[in-house]
Amino acid sequence: MYQIGVDIGGTNIKVGLVNETMELVQTCSVRFPHDGARSVVKTIEEAVDFLLRQQAIARKDVESVGIVVPGSIDQKGERVIDAYNLGFHDVPLKALAQEAFGEIPVYLANDANGAALAELYAGAFRGCKTAVLFTLGTGLGGGIILNGKVLMGAHAAAGEVSGLVSNMAAMETETFEMNKVETFSDAPLWAGAASATGLIREYARQKKLSLQGPLPTGEEIFAAYNAGEPEAQKALKIFARRVAVGILSLQHVLDVEKVAIGGG
Repeated sequence: MYQIGVDIGGTNIKVGLVNETMELVQTCSVRFPHDGARSVVKTIEEAVDFLLRQQAIARKDVESVGIVVPGSIDQKGERVIDAYNLGFHDVPLKALAQEAFGEIPVYLANDANGAALAELYAGAFRGCKTAVLFTLGTGLGGGIILNGKVLMGAHAAAGEVSGLVSNMAAMETETFEMNKVETFSDAPLWAGAASATGLIREYARQKKLSLQGPLPTGEEIFAAYNAGEPEAQKALKIFARRVAVGILSLQHVLDVEKVAIGGG
């Protein structure tokens, strides 16, 4: 029997086929459609069917579909409460996906919690009792392993390291209101500083590019870094320092055995 893993990101949806020994058999990546949850589910279904055809596997041989999103999930694992990078707010994603996949059980989780669990069972955290995983992508996520289990918290929202304050001074003005900030990437939070969005903005600052115009992707910035471009090298140095400072902050609180970094 096989399992399907689906990672929904703000830029791409990545789908993987996993065999009984937890080996990744094949993957594919498709663009995230910005026209609603039903369109997202249809895109996922098409990607899953593509992988199954490539491996000559029937749907009846799939034991489950696991979907992870960069946002908060309700305690029952049925609804996406808020996923800002996806534009999802109170979306019954599990029910929509279950409708598409019929008798194949569908499971829904936060992306970083899913990644932390995967590392615990089959990756960097094997043998660990305490660990933290960060996912650096369009946004920033975190998953915490304590006592050999994923820490969910009282509201199934633990591990949201994106909300760590990165600029205290920016929050001290008389007019500042956290709930008026349009996106996490605009807020003085770690999500805005240590995500791909933060890297792109820092690179734009180094290159004196307008944020209103076309901006490079993270991949293009890394390519410029590898080519020896000074602005890209400085931007990535600053970006790496921001990531390191956040890791240090959490280590002072949690004192974990290992930290893993993943994401797009």
